[in-house]
Amino acid sequence: MSQIIDTFHDISDQYDAAFVDLWGCMHNGIAALPAAVTAMQSYRSRGGKVVLVTNSPRPWDSVAKQIEGFGIPTDSWDAIATSGDSARAAMYLGAVGNKVWFMGESPRDDDFFKPLKIIENPVEIVKVPLAEAEGIVCCGPFDPLADPDVNRADFLLAKQMGLPLLCANPDIVVDRGDVREWCAGALAQLYTDMGGQSLYFGKPHPPIYDLARRRLNAIADIGADPNIICIGDGIHTDILGGQQEDLDTLFISGGLAAKETKTVTNPDPSLLDQFLQDHQVSATFTIGHLR
Repeated sequence: MSQIIDTFHDISDQYDAAFVDLWGCMHNGIAALPAAVTAMQSYRSRGGKVVLVTNSPRPWDSVAKQIEGFGIPTDSWDAIATSGDSARAAMYLGAVGNKVWFMGESPRDDDFFKPLKIIENPVEIVKVPLAEAEGIVCCGPFDPLADPDVNRADFLLAKQMGLPLLCANPDIVVDRGDVREWCAGALAQLYTDMGGQSLYFGKPHPPIYDLARRRLNAIADIGADPNIICIGDGIHTDILGGQQEDLDTLFISGGLAAKETKTVTNPDPSLLDQFLQDHQVSATFTIGHLR
C-alpha cells in the first residue's frame, strides 16, 4: 500500500536528492506547474539536490532552454539527465550503424544529431531512406496524434531487413495540456510486438539512471550511497524505474492516472490501490500533484 502524503516537505528530509520527472510533474507540456516549482525551490533551499530525469529525446541543454520558456526557473533544479543524451551516446558508439532512418518531428528533434563531445571517435551518422538504412533512430512519431499502427508497413520492411530501432523516449503517451499525444515508446512497443528489436535508454531502463547518478555526482559530494527518491506520474517509467533501481518513489497520481485514481487534491485511496495492483507496480508514497 502506498502512503498518501499532502506535500513533498512531509518526507523530503529523508532524501539527499530527488530524481524528478518533468512532463506531468513540473510542467504540463505548455507551462510550469507553480506548486511543483515552489516545492523544488524549497527542497533545494534546505540542501536537497534536484536532478530532472526526463524521457525527452533532446540533449539536456535543449531541455533547459525549453523548460525556461515554460516558466521553470534555474533555481528549482541542479542538473538534467535526458533519455536523449543516453540514446545519443549509444548512437555515436554505433548501436544502430551509421546509416539511419530517422523518425521524429523536424526541426524540433534535430538537436538529437548534435555532436556529443564525451564520445571519442564517434560514428559518422548519415540520415537515409528506410530502404538504405542500417538502423532506425526514433525520437517520436511523425504525427503525434496519429495511431502508431500507421507505421506498420514501414516496420514490417524494417523487421525483414533486421534493423534495430533506437528508442530515444520510452514514454508511450504524454498530455500536452488537455491533448494526449503518442511518443516514441509507443512505436518501439509496436516494433517489438511485430518481432523487431528495440533498444531503450530512458526510464525505466538502467542507462538513464546511471547518467542521472553521474550528473548528481558532478554537482555534489553527498557520499557513495545517497538517499534518492524518484518522483513522477508515469507508472511504467518513473515509478517502475525507481522500483527497479531499489529507490523510494513518489507517484504523482494527478498526471497520467488522474482519471483512474479520481485525483483532485489527492487520489481516492481504494482506486489508487487498485490502480497499483492492476499495473503490478508499487509506490512508496503518492501525492495528487507535486507541491
